[in-house]
Amino acid sequence: MRKNIIAGNWKMHFSSEETKKFLNELVPKVSDAKCEVVVCPPFTSLQVASDILKNSNIKLGAQNIHFEEKGAFTGEISADMLKSFNVSYVIVGHSERRSYFNETDEDINKKIFTCLKNDFVPIFCVGETLEEREAGKMKSVLESQIKNAFLGVSKEDVKKIVVAYEPVWAIGTGKTATSEDANNVIGFIRNVVENIYDKEVSENIVILYGGSVKPNTIKEQMSMENIDGALVGGASIVVSDFESIVKF
Repeated sequence: MRKNIIAGNWKMHFSSEETKKFLNELVPKVSDAKCEVVVCPPFTSLQVASDILKNSNIKLGAQNIHFEEKGAFTGEISADMLKSFNVSYVIVGHSERRSYFNETDEDINKKIFTCLKNDFVPIFCVGETLEEREAGKMKSVLESQIKNAFLGVSKEDVKKIVVAYEPVWAIGTGKTATSEDANNVIGFIRNVVENIYDKEVSENIVILYGGSVKPNTIKEQMSMENIDGALVGGASIVVSDFESIVKF
């Protein structure tokens, strides 16, 4: 049985002090959560978050990783650096990284291998733009993103990856794919995974929905057959909203 995961992507929000205040309020409110809870603060807040979360049920995630172990990569962060903060999850291939920072499918594939090598769970993001959807290219775009990211990944290792379907047109816009639409697209993603590997893998891989997830949308989304959880953006930096989503 696939586990449910609710992960919060804080993006470029919260100083260390704000992180401390937020987590001290959140931790007791979700201590009885039935799902896996993950928060992904900015790099500058990983230490304070690690200290607060070490005795809690909340897992710590990072928003990015570099695929090289060390070197002249100004502004980047390595696997060993993340290990020192007891990071469990790493977001890989978010559409904002693809569009704003020109990350390629090859980069994402390397980052997935780096995560797997270092025992991090990659939260691998896929999604289409509005233009791609309206042009009827959604399926081909998603299939290409998945195949390129999973290139060379073994059947055993791919089971350790969490996929997040985030239609680009729904991120930060207030627009949300209908629950039925999201469920159908995630069903298509499972078919792609089945074609690459087999049915056993596709039925067991955890796939989240992301894109303006809110307290008033989560219950219906989580009632869908193919949706295993959510990658939450804006609502993850409001304690009451994130609590409501976690307790869907």
